[in-house]
Parts: sequence; structure tokens; C-alpha cells
Amino acid sequence: MDLTRAAAEVLTPLGYEVLEVTVSASGRSKRVLLRIDRFDEAAVTIEDVARAAEVYGLELDRLDPFPGAYRLEVESPGAQRPLFTTRHYQRFNDLLIKFNVAGESYKGRLVAADEATVTVTVNDAERTFGIDEVQHARLAEWPDTPR
Repeated sequence: MDLTRAAAEVLTPLGYEVLEVTVSASGRSKRVLLRIDRFDEAAVTIEDVARAAEVYGLELDRLDPFPGAYRLEVESPGAQRPLFTTRHYQRFNDLLIKFNVAGESYKGRLVAADEATVTVTVNDAERTFGIDEVQHARLAEWPDTPR
């Protein structure tokens, strides 16, 4: 069962972008962590978190993906925000990111992004990678003002 797709199906119409859904063990039960952002790029509020938790919690109850109990945690992405799309890279331009390409780990400052590529300054040299080549990209710092 694809819990990320299930989250997107119920949360996208409400204006939320599903960034991550991870499941881990928490004692005898499961822990489901859902990270959301807003499509309008406003800051995620406590009301947003509560609404997403209620809606997704009802969907999980309907789907019943686990044989026992689970704990749902919903949060905004914060400083460990994953980057997937061109807009994500453009939104956080000029910030440090950590990312992997072809098994190599990098840390650098975002310079530019378009539909196909992302350019990052790594060790004082600009490097351009295909967005489809970048794996596990996350912010390595948070902006002073919300973006």
C-alpha cells in the first residue's frame, strides 16, 4: 500500500503538498511521520498540521494498513526540508543543500534551477546536475525569512 499516494489523494485538494511519509517502529506499534507544505508557499501553521492530521488519520483508519496500533505525527518540513521539484530548488535558491548524485554526497549552495537541471556551488566550483540525477536533496540551512 502506497501511503504517500494515499496522503496526496486526500491532502492535495486541501492545498497541502505531501513531502514525505515514513513508517518506523515505535515500541510495539508503528510511527507514521507525515511532512507537509502548503502549495501557496505560506508558512505551515498549527491549524494546517491539525487539519492534515485529522484528514490523513481518517484515511489511515479507513485503509487500515497496519495489523496493530500506530501513531501519526504530522509536521512542517523545517530545516531538513526535502527538495524534489524544480520549484523547490527555485524557492530555496542561494541556500545550502545536502544531496546525493550517483552515490556521491555533496553539500553546496543553490545557484539556479530550471526544468531539467540544478546548479550548485560545491567547494567553490559551480556544478550542474540533472534534476532526475539528484537523490535525497535536503536543505542544510533555513532561510532567515519564510519562503
